[in-house]
Amino acid sequence: MWELIGLAVAQSLLLSGGQVLLKFALEQMGKFEWTWRFFGHLLVNWWFLGCGLCYVGGTLLWMYILKKFPFSMAYPMISLSYVFGMLAAIFIFHENIPFTRWIGVFLIISGCVLIAR
Repeated sequence: MWELIGLAVAQSLLLSGGQVLLKFALEQMGKFEWTWRFFGHLLVNWWFLGCGLCYVGGTLLWMYILKKFPFSMAYPMISLSYVFGMLAAIFIFHENIPFTRWIGVFLIISGCVLIAR
């Protein structure tokens, strides 16, 4: 159980870290446009490179998790990335989080603990 939780936390940190870096990359880009120019500039953005590295690391770890643990236990653990995303919203982006979202975070964590048993 603890091995799966540890691996799921690491994988979720990589996923949510990738999302944070993607947001940083897009904030540097100005207005979003469906143009070759916009995406060309994105490809030379260092934040975007970091995002890709996080996703590659998360995918490789996910492959290991899927190989080692039952899918019914492994897949719900991805929801931990929502918890880390919420923490990033607070500590990195300085957002205010309403109480109802904290209830959701509690339910996600409770569900992961129950599934890992």
